[in-house]
Parts: sequence; C-alpha cells; structure tokens
Amino acid sequence: MRPPNALYAQSGGVTAVINASACGVIEAARRHPDRIATVIAARNGILGVLSETLVDTSDYRTDQLIGMRNTPGGIFGSCRFDLDDEHDNPAQYQRIFDVLAAHRIGFLFYNGGNGSMHTARQLAESAQRRAYPLTVVGVPKTVDNDILETDCCPGYGSAIKYLATSMREAAIDLASMRSRRGRVFVLEVMGRNAGWLAAGCGLAADRHDAAPHVVLLPEVAFDEAKVLAAVKGCVERLGFCAIAVAEGIRGPDGRPLAQVATDSAGYVQLGGAGAVVAARISASLGYKVHHAIGDYLQRAARHLASATDDAQAHAVGVFAVEAALSGESGVCTAIRRTSSRPYCWHVDTVPLERVANLERTLPREFVREDGLHVSEAFRTWALPLISGECLPGFRDGLPRYWQPRLSEMPRRLPAYSC
Repeated sequence: MRPPNALYAQSGGVTAVINASACGVIEAARRHPDRIATVIAARNGILGVLSETLVDTSDYRTDQLIGMRNTPGGIFGSCRFDLDDEHDNPAQYQRIFDVLAAHRIGFLFYNGGNGSMHTARQLAESAQRRAYPLTVVGVPKTVDNDILETDCCPGYGSAIKYLATSMREAAIDLASMRSRRGRVFVLEVMGRNAGWLAAGCGLAADRHDAAPHVVLLPEVAFDEAKVLAAVKGCVERLGFCAIAVAEGIRGPDGRPLAQVATDSAGYVQLGGAGAVVAARISASLGYKVHHAIGDYLQRAARHLASATDDAQAHAVGVFAVEAALSGESGVCTAIRRTSSRPYCWHVDTVPLERVANLERTLPREFVREDGLHVSEAFRTWALPLISGECLPGFRDGLPRYWQPRLSEMPRRLPAYSC
C-alpha cells in the first residue's frame, strides 16, 4: 500500500529563513519514501487547506530546494487566520478533514508562531476525537522570539543581525553629521508585548557610548522624564544619540504610546511609537530628530541572514519529520541550548499545549538596572544567534531569489467559502 502524504503549511508573519524550515521538511521526508509518499504544501497556511489550494513538491529538484532555502518570505504564502472552536463551527473542521482525507494526508507540519501552534493543537485534538490517523507537529518560527519552551525562535537571529547592523551604520552616519544643535535618531522595531527585537538592536553597542544609547522596551514602562534626561546627557557628551524603540512601549498606565488601527476582528495594529518618542524629544529638547521604522525590512533581510539562524530553521524542519516518524504527535520542535561559550544546541520537542497562544517576554535579567538598555547577560545569550553569514547568490549586483510559479494540484472537492 502506498504510504500517506505529508502536508506542510506556513502561517503568521514570515521571516528571512522560514523557507529553510520548508526545505528541511521536504528533504527529510524524501529520505523516508516508504513512510511518506510526498510533501504537499498548502497555499497561505490553513486557508489553503480550507480552499483546497495545494501544491505538490515532489518535482522540486535539489537546486530548487537550495534556491528555496536562500529566499526570504514564505514561498508557499502565509496567513493570519484563527480557526473557530470546533464546538462553535464543526463544518469548518469537517471541511479540513475532508480535504486531508481526499489527499491522503497522514502528517501535518505547521510552521508558525505561538498562534499557529494553537491551530496545530486544535487540529491534533480534533483528529484524535475523530480517530483520524493524523500526526501533527508544529515547526516554530517568529522574529518576535516570543515562543515558550525554546531557547530562541528561527527568524529572530537574522532579524536582529539586520537591526543591529542598521543601528550601527546609522549611528556612524549620525556621528558624522553632529552639530551644535544636537542630533537624535530613533529606530522603531516590531514588538507588541515583548522587546526581543528592540533588545537585539543593543548588540550594536559593543563599547561604552556606542549606539544604541537608549533601548525602550514594552516590558519597562515608558518614563518620559527619565528618557529625556538620558538623551540630553548623551547629546551633551557625544553631540548625538541613537535610540531603539519597540512598537509596543507603554506608559505608566499600561496603554501603548501609539496605535494605528483596530480591525473588525478586534486586532490592534501598533505603530508610530518611534514618531511619538521623536516628537517628544524634539519638543522638549529642541534637537534635530529623525526616525525610521524597520517594519518588513527587519524580517525580510535575507541578504544578511545569520548562519546560525539558517541552520536552526532547517534543523527544526528536519527534526519535525523525524519526530513524527518516531510516533510523536501534538508536539512542537524546540531548540535547546547546552552551552553559550562555545554555543552548542540541539533540537527537541515540547507538547503543543505548553506553547500554544502563550507569549515569552524579555526576562528581567536581560534588562539593565535603569531599564534603558540591555544587560551583559542578554549580550552573552544573543550574540551566538547572529554568528556567521549565510549569503544568497547575487546577480547583476542584487540578491538572486527563487520565485517559483507554484502549480496548484487539481481540486477533488467542491469549492468552499472561508
């Protein structure tokens, strides 16, 4: 009898190395043709399952997989879509399992953040209730680095390598343009509730008075007087000041300094905290202030990917297949650190219920006592994650990325509206 197929899907915000995890899943599955017939990829995460928009990866050549691994973004597309509770919407789950059955899916590898791990858990539990033979393994990724039970999240190392580099380069530019008036640069980065990305900017500060001079985190209430005093002191010493700001920084009342919009589902989009901080510095101190937003740049910068990050992203995909074939289901792969100097790590698994919809914030020992910068403990922990360069190929002076035309498989079921 022909073995079952595996389904792979990407979900949530993408990263510079998420496709390395896809490559890891596909390569590992091919090593077991007697256990997994082929890997089918869903377009746009769970939405691709519901719409039966699927891609057969069996024809991808080795060179194409290398191209996939060296390309940012989600090759198969991603989504931000939460499944309903099965009790509230049984038809939604029935559709998913009809699609899985129609395509003989026996393994599901869901690549995403803590919300995506909740989706994986929902599907694993539904399969168990239905007695449907489905092995579910979550594959972690997020530049936010906020998944519990893993030393770090694939995608984070490359994001902070880019941000710390950008901060260092901007500060050199800033220093060369300093004047009697004083200059300030504010870089706003992602980080709704957790300051991991803003903290990563702090790696650029490799000596006393190196940028960033101030790091503002969601875990530390924004004290305007304290921040202004720190900025003023820095400008008086150096003539300039560089600041990293997490988008989710909050005042003493717990409310975000800036909020862009709230969608129909109640999702609050944050943004503009950097502009608010810049405006307050300009108004209070009279300095010339520029601000920038990392936005998609910080998670798409494959041209400066960390070799460690790429290796870990690939490894969690490979190990997901090995764990599934060994009988583990309802689990997520996780990175375990065994040493920081030298940096040593391996991949393990953790039950999905210990990571699903849970969020890891920056621990207090990673924040300097004054709350305005990262500690040496953070530097020791984070520096190995940005180690090494994993450059893509270049053509005509620009990175050469693989942009395949994905051929969708014929649908076997009636159309479905999400």
